[in-house]
Amino acid sequence: MAEISLVDVSLRDGNQSLWGATGLRTRHILQVAPVLDRAGFLALDFTSSTHMGVAVRTHQEDPWERIRLTHAAAPNTPLQFIGSGLRFISWEPVHPELIELAYQRLVLAGMSRFVVLDPMHDMAAVRQSARAIRRAGGTEIIGALTYTISAVHDDAFYAGLAGQMAACPDIDRVYVKDPAGLLTPERARTLLPTVRAHLGGKPLELHSHCTIGLSQLSYLTAAELGVQVLQVACGALANGTSLPSGEQLVANLRELGHTVDVDEKMVALAGRYFTRMSDAEGLPAGTPQPYDASFLRHQVAGGVITTLRRQLAEIGLLDRFGAVMDEVSRVRADLGYPIMVTPFPQIVCGQALYNVIGSERYSNVSDQAIRYVLGRFGRPTAPVDESVRDRILSRPRAAQLAAEPSPLPPAELRRQLGRRLGDEELLLRATMPAEQVDAMLAAGPAARHYNPELSAVLQLLAGLASRQPPAELVVERVGLRLELRGDGAAGG
Repeated sequence: MAEISLVDVSLRDGNQSLWGATGLRTRHILQVAPVLDRAGFLALDFTSSTHMGVAVRTHQEDPWERIRLTHAAAPNTPLQFIGSGLRFISWEPVHPELIELAYQRLVLAGMSRFVVLDPMHDMAAVRQSARAIRRAGGTEIIGALTYTISAVHDDAFYAGLAGQMAACPDIDRVYVKDPAGLLTPERARTLLPTVRAHLGGKPLELHSHCTIGLSQLSYLTAAELGVQVLQVACGALANGTSLPSGEQLVANLRELGHTVDVDEKMVALAGRYFTRMSDAEGLPAGTPQPYDASFLRHQVAGGVITTLRRQLAEIGLLDRFGAVMDEVSRVRADLGYPIMVTPFPQIVCGQALYNVIGSERYSNVSDQAIRYVLGRFGRPTAPVDESVRDRILSRPRAAQLAAEPSPLPPAELRRQLGRRLGDEELLLRATMPAEQVDAMLAAGPAARHYNPELSAVLQLLAGLASRQPPAELVVERVGLRLELRGDGAAGG
């Protein structure tokens, strides 16, 4: 029987998968961080550049300060950042020096564990990113093998990548990342031993979403096969399109005789917090998913599906969700079967939406899809369909994008944006609209305290504050009575 460690992904991937990356604010995170710290997780999957951009754009909160505050609240558990090494916040590739500056600032803010995920499995790019992270002071670097199903991505393909990661001195660990939850227990029995055999003793982790109900069983198989670390989520941020429930997985692993080095009481306490927050804020809770074979075809990960549903609802086209998902499969085939990890699912889903609502397929094409066909994100594993390629590159916009200047290094950006900018603000202004960064700075420090039990009362009071004040107001529930009177007196 194995000794298993757990990585908790609630704060980053759980939030992204179930709450569109927008559910958690700084105050929500700070209330639960000490509990997660005491649970005994190997690490906390905490943020990505995408999440950092959401903090600015959606909540007007400083993502750098969020990292510092969380590191102070959970000092004993490494915080994990995931990135490709190609981009930071924006989708466009950035200068390598800007990425290295981002790594330096992340380490100084409190990040110590980094996942390098190249969406094309370009090992030269993976090695370059790993070296940059090591120079910046990252103490643990994990190479990602992103799992997908195609005629190309067989066990030998992943074994070759694992061997290259084993030979890289700047990669400490490797994980199989299954963003769409496609890994079956049967495939795990061939894939995982093959990868482990080529790792030269480096530890192997497994990260698999619950999208079609396979991951709980695949995790138990992985533990049996010698995988040492499994990634989970807690409470309402588990299951659904997120990752397996930590509470349930711990019970199952122990029932089968494995040792799991976590405090199950703290894991359960964190789970209850997220569930109470889900109820208080009206956020969806993850539930076990039925098997859906269509995911084997389109392979869209949970967070992207959640975001796509929200975007379709916002433009009044939620009823076209099924048609868009069918078109996703066709677009993915047209583009050479890219692995569906950021930014590729966003590119594919966006193009699928254009194709569904347009007069004909590819009558409208996003800049990112054009850049993909131009090769700005690397070389696809399979060639782009020739007729689609010709149609996209024949557009006048393709010629304009082909002539785009190379990304600017930090020194030139500083000359353009302001020589007195600090590094953290420079990184935000270089990759985000100025008005969004201005709004974040104007908003001031983020709130640091939150109690889901008081959320409904606080929302009520905020609503009342915007209206003509009543002469007297009484709020009453079990264990609480609050009286407000117009003369300034209050009782409770």
